[in-house]
Amino acid sequence: MLEEVERWLGRRSWSVADRPLERILAAKRNTKVSVVLPALNEEATVGDIVAVIRRELMSEAVPLVDELVVIDSGSTDRTAEVAAAAGARVVARDAILPRIPAVPGKGEVLWRSLMVTSGDVVCFVDADLRDFSADFVSGIVGPLLTDPDIDFVKAMYDRPFGDTPGQGGRVTELVARPLLNLHWPQLAGFVQPLGGEYAARRSLLERLPFPVGYGVELGLLVDALHTVGLDALAQVDVGVRKHRHQDGRALGRMAAAIYRTAQLRLSRGHLVRPWLTQFDRGEKGFEPRTYAVDTEERPPMAEIVEYARRRVA
Repeated sequence: MLEEVERWLGRRSWSVADRPLERILAAKRNTKVSVVLPALNEEATVGDIVAVIRRELMSEAVPLVDELVVIDSGSTDRTAEVAAAAGARVVARDAILPRIPAVPGKGEVLWRSLMVTSGDVVCFVDADLRDFSADFVSGIVGPLLTDPDIDFVKAMYDRPFGDTPGQGGRVTELVARPLLNLHWPQLAGFVQPLGGEYAARRSLLERLPFPVGYGVELGLLVDALHTVGLDALAQVDVGVRKHRHQDGRALGRMAAAIYRTAQLRLSRGHLVRPWLTQFDRGEKGFEPRTYAVDTEERPPMAEIVEYARRRVA
């Protein structure tokens, strides 16, 4: 590990207990905090997450979060209804920036969320978390409110796989961590580089391009490093993250998108072939299934005319 990274780990890695809520609230002052949950068919979990944030971080006693928005990415279940009933403002992905046709993907939803939120600090939280703790929000928002030199904070946590501790995050260990260690060794200290829980200053997010799909977490992390430098990045231990695990094929598609995102940032030139073929066993043996790998990225939101007009207004 680079000496720079070792020093960074000592200076920019914390536990949620290092910043009590009282200290965070005292530092908040007039800073507005928005929490965004990207959601696609998450009726089983999104309501509980919204309810915890509303109860523990949006009360008169603890007014940490000013805005809680669920961006519904075309759910076919009761995600939108459940989220609204729990107290979130629900916005349909396709209703945001209708001039630009939406494409499927988590990064697309996160990018569009900047248009319908107003917080100086924007906190992203996945909507499939189980046994959700408000620490996931306060932990990563805290450094941004107490330290003006911090611009981007990722959550770190244990990721059990079923009943086995520490075995979650398979794409992280097999793809993302090797890529980061080999090509961006300054980021080797991040425990959960692909984690979906992170917070950043709007002033940074609006300057970054957003990969539309699974590559968004790696893309934002790498681009944040190049934009503001390692010392403006941080991570906070928030405990244990439990969520729905995807099957091996879905992980393969995720890995391909992440590799493509890394490759684009390495070369900004020739792209690898943006397709991934996987195999299912059928009646006549193994049958190929070919999927497109996300190849589109959204430009920095600061370049979008509608966003600039909103800022002026």
